[in-house]
Amino acid sequence: MEFHLDRESSIPLGAQLRGIIEYAITFGALKPGEQLPSVREMADLVGVAPMTVAQVYRELRAAELVYSKPGAGTFIADASLLLGSSEHDVNELHQHLDAFINCGMLMGLSAADLGALVSSRYGEKQRQLKKKTVFFIGNFIDAARDYAQCIAETLGDIAAVEATTLTDLKQDEVLRQRVASADLLLTFAHRRREVSELFTGQPLLNISFIPSEATRRALASLEPLTRTLVVSIFPEFTALMTHGVARFAPHVTQVTVVHSDDPRLGELLKETDALVYATGVQELTAQLGEKQSSFEYRHVPDAGEIQRVVVPLLQQEILHASNTGDRNEDQ
Repeated sequence: MEFHLDRESSIPLGAQLRGIIEYAITFGALKPGEQLPSVREMADLVGVAPMTVAQVYRELRAAELVYSKPGAGTFIADASLLLGSSEHDVNELHQHLDAFINCGMLMGLSAADLGALVSSRYGEKQRQLKKKTVFFIGNFIDAARDYAQCIAETLGDIAAVEATTLTDLKQDEVLRQRVASADLLLTFAHRRREVSELFTGQPLLNISFIPSEATRRALASLEPLTRTLVVSIFPEFTALMTHGVARFAPHVTQVTVVHSDDPRLGELLKETDALVYATGVQELTAQLGEKQSSFEYRHVPDAGEIQRVVVPLLQQEILHASNTGDRNEDQ
């Protein structure tokens, strides 16, 4: 992806670069395992001192968003490896599974019989166990609730999912205590550092987001000559919105992408045919005329990642709690 810094912005260049990388991780422009440019290559790309890039990379490593391989470079971290099952855990599961299959074969049971037995016992365990509690921590409460609902739909009966924001957490001690008792916290990659500072040692995962189906359809339906204005609320998100519009509306040739603090915004709104706005600046639609259209550039949690990372993690913790409970009852 392209890394572009705004030298007219009041935001320090290092903070801009860190924010761009964090947003790129959150919204899928940078994938787990993908390699970042070396310190010197990145310094040349964005026009800053190598020590600035090195500091950004150190901060990203501290936030567990990237990792380094000596002599190889810096790579995007995989959230599933931070709290998820290790290869050892999977191998141990295979050993138990082999023993179960061998026992069933000696009893004359078929694969279908074993599958039905597993399905029945699995359902019984889920009914017996207490639901886990998951909190999604976002920027804006309405959007956070929508995200939490999407996550809850993917998780099903495994966990109850609630939503809150960093602002509310910092202002409400009672809320912080509730969140501190949750089984798992989920947030954006670019908010991981702040959340971890509030809840040291709490199980925390950053999850990825993808443009919603409605956003993809709306971008694809724009006419080629539509004068399109894209407004971001966070400076670091500007590059990601630019990337998304180019991906889903490559046929649109007149696209202007600005930050919500841009002094030209008022004039640009008058001249646009279609406004594409980030969550948090929906009030801009009140300035549009009858013939101007608008839609929100919305993201949704990546359901595939929730299934791949969060579900196994919660199931692992549920089984651990169940086994502990069984042992306690036997004592």
